[in-house]
Amino acid sequence: MSISIKFLGGVRTVTGSSHLVANDKSEVLLDAGLFQGRRDEFYQVNTTFGYNPHTLDALVLSHAHIDHCGNIPSLIRRGLRCKVYATSATKDLSRLMLEDSGKIQEEDIRYVNKINKRLGLPPREPLYTTKEVRKAAKRFHSLSYGQRFLVAKNIQATLYDAGHILGSAIIVLDIKGGLKNIRLGYAVDLGRKNLPLLNDPVVPDKLDYLILESTYGGRVHAPIEEAKLKLRDAISRTVERKGKIIIPAFTLERTQEIIYFLSELLREKAIPSIPIYVDSPLASDITDVFKYHLDYFNQKTRQAIKEGNDPLEFLNLKFIREQKESKTLNNDKRPMVIIAGSGMCESGRVLHHLKNNIEESRNTILVVGYMAQDTLGKRIVDKIRYVRIFGVEYELNAEVVVINSFSGHADRNGLVDFVSRCLPLKQIFLVHADIDQSRALFDTLSQMNLNVRIPEKEEEVLLN
Repeated sequence: MSISIKFLGGVRTVTGSSHLVANDKSEVLLDAGLFQGRRDEFYQVNTTFGYNPHTLDALVLSHAHIDHCGNIPSLIRRGLRCKVYATSATKDLSRLMLEDSGKIQEEDIRYVNKINKRLGLPPREPLYTTKEVRKAAKRFHSLSYGQRFLVAKNIQATLYDAGHILGSAIIVLDIKGGLKNIRLGYAVDLGRKNLPLLNDPVVPDKLDYLILESTYGGRVHAPIEEAKLKLRDAISRTVERKGKIIIPAFTLERTQEIIYFLSELLREKAIPSIPIYVDSPLASDITDVFKYHLDYFNQKTRQAIKEGNDPLEFLNLKFIREQKESKTLNNDKRPMVIIAGSGMCESGRVLHHLKNNIEESRNTILVVGYMAQDTLGKRIVDKIRYVRIFGVEYELNAEVVVINSFSGHADRNGLVDFVSRCLPLKQIFLVHADIDQSRALFDTLSQMNLNVRIPEKEEEVLLN
């Protein structure tokens, strides 16, 4: 009787994570992430599966980032009927992220179809709709950390804290195949130690095989404390010249992390007492989910909340939902911090704040996350003198500050330490990275005399 892994997505790239584990009795999917790319490729990749969604016995989800959960509604549309297992925090966060994604799919296709109509081309369908998202939400079932559960015949799943975002999990499958018993670990994505709000990643024991992310397999992060100091300096410098600090931030995890550090800096009186606005309905909803799931926070955060020092709720902080209120910030000349989506400055309310503030030298654009090539965020990071926003050129006169040490992914040292604590292992599979980062980690682990493999997409591997 055979046990196999088929590497379907998030292989030699960082989006669209999905892997199929099977024995002779069952098929279990690990993650169903959305592949990001140009429109035609996006649609083709996210609607082409190397399996039949209808025959899946279970889907086990590691966390709520769209590149891990974002294609679940597509599977629902194409016949998925099984349960989706995740932590309760991931269940609640995924609902919000998928609802937002569904709206984006619908809005995008409306725009495309307007153009197609003018060109005499046939209309196109969205990848999925908010209706499919509602169907997907009904498939979710919660598991607690450390709870071993039979998810399919001869396959048990246990979730361990991955320390990456709230509710994120390292998935461990105990698989029976005839006389074989195999224990497979899935650490994609893996968090860093000493992150604010979260616990450190848990290291599962007695693994035979490990599927491991390698996003920063060749890089070492600066200490997270350095990010806090750079944040302090940028804000203080901008307030001195009576400017605004505009922070494009991802709504899930990065926004809450920034709020946490701002709370600490204000409490320590390390920055001036100025208004802090989170201008994003989605980020507001996500932060509410964070507050609801206090049990997922680390001991330090739980203790602070118990003592009345909630780092996600303080006097200077205001969440903005209504567009009308968002617009009033343009006429408010006081120094302030505005945190808004999207993280790469490609859509959302941050575009309006950039449009109104980018040409003023007293202001600061504070970049706290990864900016992909060909995005407005990347052009700002590269300090291109003139940038287009809503089709209009603006001169980039604001100060640009980039803080790279906020990443929630383990770096090379963190990944090597995690692997070292999982030993002995029969084999390690490196996924979720650009190929140069996977190869860098491959070289490091190979020098430790470990059996390492960088699988190809659609490659199927038998486990012994």
